[in-house]
Amino acid sequence: MSDTVISVENISKAYRLGQIGGGTLREDFTRWWARLRSKPDPFLKIGEEHHARKMGEQFWALDDVSFQVKQGEVLGIIGRNGAGKSTMLKILSQVTTPTSGEIKIKGRIASLLEVGTGFHPELTGRENVFLNGAILGMTKAEIRKKFDEIIAFSGIEEFVDTPVKRYSSGMYVRLAFAVAAHLEPEILIVDEVLAVGDAEFQRKCLGKMQDVSQREGRTVLFVSHNMLAVQRLCTRGLLFANGRLKVSGSINDVIGDYASTNATDEYLNTKESNLPQIVAAKILTVSPNIETPLEVMIEWVLPEDIRGVKIGIGFNTSEGQRIFDCAPEDLGQRSPDKKGRYKATFTVPPNTFMARSYYVSIGLWRESVVFDHPNPALQFIVEKVPRGPYSHQSSRDGLLNVKGVWTLAGNADSPSQPIAGWTPTTV
Repeated sequence: MSDTVISVENISKAYRLGQIGGGTLREDFTRWWARLRSKPDPFLKIGEEHHARKMGEQFWALDDVSFQVKQGEVLGIIGRNGAGKSTMLKILSQVTTPTSGEIKIKGRIASLLEVGTGFHPELTGRENVFLNGAILGMTKAEIRKKFDEIIAFSGIEEFVDTPVKRYSSGMYVRLAFAVAAHLEPEILIVDEVLAVGDAEFQRKCLGKMQDVSQREGRTVLFVSHNMLAVQRLCTRGLLFANGRLKVSGSINDVIGDYASTNATDEYLNTKESNLPQIVAAKILTVSPNIETPLEVMIEWVLPEDIRGVKIGIGFNTSEGQRIFDCAPEDLGQRSPDKKGRYKATFTVPPNTFMARSYYVSIGLWRESVVFDHPNPALQFIVEKVPRGPYSHQSSRDGLLNVKGVWTLAGNADSPSQPIAGWTPTTV
């Protein structure tokens, strides 16, 4: 149809696993000769995996994906890490080519896939605006005309003549998004990079993308793990899983399907990390109903003292709509910031939830830096009590301002030292 601006037909992308080149012709020949005689890799270092058996194997990052995007549509693309989302965007942006299939695009594309892509670290912010704008297809006259607007949007006016190698990752993404958003493309592609910015800048970016789509009739493809941002901005969604397009439809249906297949009543993280991380979470309440309190256990690790770190919990509907969230600071308490392994229980009073399915997200962060954020981490279903309907039930969607109870078990590494301010408090 004439209003279709992107047509993706049977796209597949394969990557080759294992060692591709050794750096010199002699090393490549020696490796080839060793494989031919079923010998181990002669250049393999101690502790490294033997890749000879993987040579020639392929990993299909995308497998027979087809969809269409219409002009002015805001399309949300979601899925777990490694599902194929970013690979799809790189193919659309012509960063890489598909192994098979065909893509038809009508209009100019601006892509924001990685923080600082196209920036030169030794150049100033001013110089990089002209460089990045030229890479994205803007003329020098266009960049000059919009320069002040770009810098004002990015909020880095006082650092515009500073080399970008001294910028934080947040400043990088502010400037990069400002340039891409003011390119006035027919199609704007935005990957998860907005997660780097602070909450205020994220709101500004979402507002800009809404203006681009609603007022200017441009097309936006938006990839994010923030389901609330996706739901707010997008009208239609695609759910990727294992390189295939699993679900295509309304954004609420796609988010609901994603949440239901990625959440259980127990979360366990076995990965080792040098960063603060949430290692376990569990719904403690058995068969919750509308008249019983809900208890959620969270366990997390701080590998070192981190001033200002916070733990928090959020409750969402199955469509991804936030009901309420709470951190100890909301109750006048303080999240532990000393090295150790902590376990806490968050209790929600009875008669808070209505009978339906809910999802729990958990966060561990400091200011704008998110250390760990499994979302959704847990799922639970609130049942009606057997005696029938109750007066507190209504047609509301559960948008409540509820605060529960945090009870800290203590620091397992220093059990004799109490945590200041962590006494059971009910609000």
